Amino acid sequence: MSTAPAPVRAELFGPERRATTIGVVLLISLVAFEAMGVGTAMPALVADLGALELYGWPFVAFLAASVLGTVLGGRWCDERGPRLPLVGGPLLFGVGLVVAGTATAMPQLLAGRVLQGFGAGSLSVGVFVLIAAVYPQRLRPAVFGLISSAWVLPSLLGPPVSGLVTETFSWHWVFLGLVPLVLVAAALVVPAVRRTGRPESVPQARPHTVAAALGAALGVSALSWAAQNPGAVAAVTALAAVVVLVPSMRVLLPRGVFRAARGVPTVVAARGLLAGAFFGLNAYLPLALTDTHGWSLTAAGLPLLVGSLGWSAAAAWQARRPELPRPVLLRAGLALLATGVAGMLLVTPAWGVAWLAFPFWIAAGVGMGLGFSSVSYLVLSQSPEGTVGFHTSAAQMADQLMVAVTVGAGGALLALLVTPAAALPVLAAALACLAVLGVVLAPRSAGTG
Repeated sequence: MSTAPAPVRAELFGPERRATTIGVVLLISLVAFEAMGVGTAMPALVADLGALELYGWPFVAFLAASVLGTVLGGRWCDERGPRLPLVGGPLLFGVGLVVAGTATAMPQLLAGRVLQGFGAGSLSVGVFVLIAAVYPQRLRPAVFGLISSAWVLPSLLGPPVSGLVTETFSWHWVFLGLVPLVLVAAALVVPAVRRTGRPESVPQARPHTVAAALGAALGVSALSWAAQNPGAVAAVTALAAVVVLVPSMRVLLPRGVFRAARGVPTVVAARGLLAGAFFGLNAYLPLALTDTHGWSLTAAGLPLLVGSLGWSAAAAWQARRPELPRPVLLRAGLALLATGVAGMLLVTPAWGVAWLAFPFWIAAGVGMGLGFSSVSYLVLSQSPEGTVGFHTSAAQMADQLMVAVTVGAGGALLALLVTPAAALPVLAAALACLAVLGVVLAPRSAGTG
């Protein structure tokens, strides 16, 4: 599928930027594949290691380290440039793959997942800072279209490929098989990284960043654990997580996010609303189709597939239209997402019409393709030098936090209301309200200029 008209494609893949473009897309694809594919191998992995009671911890370890890497990587980029995150990040990610892939016990696997998470978080921020340095604004919609595809395609291919590798060879190769590709991707971006330097302007000092990053990592991880283990203990854990997260977010997010101040604060808030509404329901849609409507697991995954294709197609469409105002596209994306999520009120109840999941989740996917690419563009275009890393890490933090909250809320509703047919319509209604709030706030993403 083409993602940009010929002149833009020639600039993205011409001699000057070809290696950088391929390297950036490959790095993001590898992180996405590992994030999406490892879940398929996890049952075989924990059975082999004899640690079924620790099933959720490899996911929690990766998430906690990713949050920490995102924050600290953003701080480093603003103070000293993206060289270390874009060289050290892939190196840590690759070492983590080797450590996890050779694990013979759960402690070693968890150590590998921590290294992977920290490397993935820091390199993801570094990639956006590199884009700001290497690609002019007219090319950025196309770059973000490619990055969207770099996330969407692994979400489609990651689970089946991971399952095939696990069944044919071993779960070890789900990790080890990616190591050569990490080295290739890192080598491709190194020439561009060498041309970057320290920011000319010194960023404003942000005290307590490290402590806040640790608090955010613990808080988001605790919320994720609570979502996987609903019950009284989980409720107490989630409450403690919120107590830790609130002061951490005040340090790690731009001032004005919670009141949707114009410009970057609203853009960061929009990223959280997009991710929370989409992934919060995406996590439970297969459950609604299997438990409430009796679909097979394979059939229940098909709406997720078409939603991913809608995301990829919309990201490609916006890439061809750099002249369109991104606040307008962001609002359109949130409106489509609100339509798709609200449409699940006609699917998730016992009386619902199951096949309507297809058109509504296509709409939600298209909304994400427009909205996520627009958020990425607006973050870079409204970030002065020395703030790109901070704003990028803030947007990713808003994403991770809101997904943890909305997925956790779904688990709490299931524990309280017992059946998916009772719980998921409530979740869909709440998440649709989040998306509608985004529609209302989106014009404020244009900033004050």
